[in-house]
Amino acid sequence: MESRGISRAVIRRLPRYYRYLGELLENGVERISSSDLSKRMKVTASQIRQDLNNFGGFGQQGYGYNVKYLYTEIGKILGLEENHNFIIIGAGNLGQALANYTSFENRGFILKGIFDVNPRLEGVTIRGVQIRMMDELSSFIRDNDVEIGVLTIPKEKAIEVANLLVDNGVRAIWNFAHTDLNLPDNVIVENVHLSESLMQLSYNISRYKEEHK
Repeated sequence: MESRGISRAVIRRLPRYYRYLGELLENGVERISSSDLSKRMKVTASQIRQDLNNFGGFGQQGYGYNVKYLYTEIGKILGLEENHNFIIIGAGNLGQALANYTSFENRGFILKGIFDVNPRLEGVTIRGVQIRMMDELSSFIRDNDVEIGVLTIPKEKAIEVANLLVDNGVRAIWNFAHTDLNLPDNVIVENVHLSESLMQLSYNISRYKEEHK
């Protein structure tokens, strides 16, 4: 489906639609109106219709949305009908936590390898995936058709490792390092700054306290 010109805000809402529709499917719901969906998601019905109209609409007047069909179509838009091989760089606490997250596979994200520089971790397995040393990285990427690199390493090494990934054909990076990456425009980067998210939460808590004094 055509998606050029669609705002980043709309794209960021699609996974939420997918998650809520999945929960509706699990509960045996066959169809739902934009009004009922809006109550669950805390998004206006108008916003839902506008978002989905970017991709063709999917609804019928007086009927609403077929939950299974909409769930499937949003999955296709998100590229979830295909498998995406990924690797994790950094086998510390965060890297191991991500490696242990089994839901990735349910969405088609297949963990192929974990890499670190600590020789004490070499050969350790997490859910059957072996931790390897960085000198194996280049050949491993080529041999395993790796699309996505996940960075859970100190920021001092993030740029160097990101460039190494790109040089070896990785097309997308999920960046948990506390630094921005300056990479070619054809490389997709999704930054996850956990401390920034906590600071936003802190701001909202402070504002709430001020408003309810």
